[in-house]
Amino acid sequence: MSRIYLDYAATTPTHPEVVKAMLPYFNETFGNPSSIYSYGQEAKGAVEEARAKVAKLINARDEEIVFTSGGTEADNFALKGVAYANESKGNHIITSSIEHHAVMETCKFLERRGFRVTYLPVDEYGLVDPDDVRKAITDRTILISVMHANNEVGTIEPITRIGKIAREVGVYFHTDAVQAVGHIPINVNELGVDLLSMSAHKLYGPKGVGALYIRKGTKLTPFIHGGEQERRRRASTENVPAIVGFGRAAELAQQEMSEEMERLTHLRDQLIKGLLERIDHIRLNGHPIMRLPNNVNVSVDYVEGESILLNLDLEGICVSTGSACSSSNLEPSHVLMAMGLSHEQAHGSLRFSLGKWTTEEEIERVLDILPRIIAKLRAMSPLLKSYG
Repeated sequence: MSRIYLDYAATTPTHPEVVKAMLPYFNETFGNPSSIYSYGQEAKGAVEEARAKVAKLINARDEEIVFTSGGTEADNFALKGVAYANESKGNHIITSSIEHHAVMETCKFLERRGFRVTYLPVDEYGLVDPDDVRKAITDRTILISVMHANNEVGTIEPITRIGKIAREVGVYFHTDAVQAVGHIPINVNELGVDLLSMSAHKLYGPKGVGALYIRKGTKLTPFIHGGEQERRRRASTENVPAIVGFGRAAELAQQEMSEEMERLTHLRDQLIKGLLERIDHIRLNGHPIMRLPNNVNVSVDYVEGESILLNLDLEGICVSTGSACSSSNLEPSHVLMAMGLSHEQAHGSLRFSLGKWTTEEEIERVLDILPRIIAKLRAMSPLLKSYG
């Protein structure tokens, strides 16, 4: 039985071209970039070349890119770095109620250390209202952090409008763009952000490497202390093979983005249409238009999402019930709850995320199998019986 992978938002397979680019830096050009002899300088050159490719993907300057171990570290670096560096100016942070756990948990950590955090509500589509951002700003506000695109429901936030507000009042603005970078066009200057988090394994690069864009002039305390790597902003010997892979993945993403966006949007809409037509008591979560081209999130009434997921897995189809980072958590999605869904609707959610190797035939196979699985589970569902 051939398997169908529809959880690209959790992680992507590493592109063969990325693997090819990485291989020489394991055992041929293996030097430490901090070494001044040839092996080290060759490795340093590879890191700087990758930095330029990542910077180009988001229209940043090369020196504004700092490599990290992933998106989670980048989020921690942005929030803690700004908080501690600007503590004398204020202690207030504004974020949204649907952020990734890497931002939510960092905010909770900072609250325990005396910072004050405002968690903005979202509407039924998961959208933050820029006017709410403006109203929440005080003379003690030092940072606004709103994600670019939600990892669960795919809603794309009005980052440009929020960025304009942040600029007007002189408050730093961070966006977690892990799900967006490499999939939709991003220009940090048009967005008006000062900090932007990204991760390689979400765009067909290797795991264990990410980056934080830091606009020149942003006051930030180093997150990891030690050596003088990354212009003294992030100590630790650089993960050269992974950084090279990230650079190659960024290069490929830029080359293929326009065509891939069109292809995935077509497949996404085909899946949404088929699900809504073939399954009763189902709703699309997230904005119908302002959403990522590869994301489909639905709630199925009267059935647990985990039961559907396990039955799909038996058919060789891999999907998710939400964020991969909370897959072991039995609590309902904080994103869906913030959007106004009930506990039952949130527990009945499924996230399909499409990618480079998703085909129309795979979408049709899902649309053939899933209605039968739901019909079977509903026939056994105490939820359905309790609702008559």
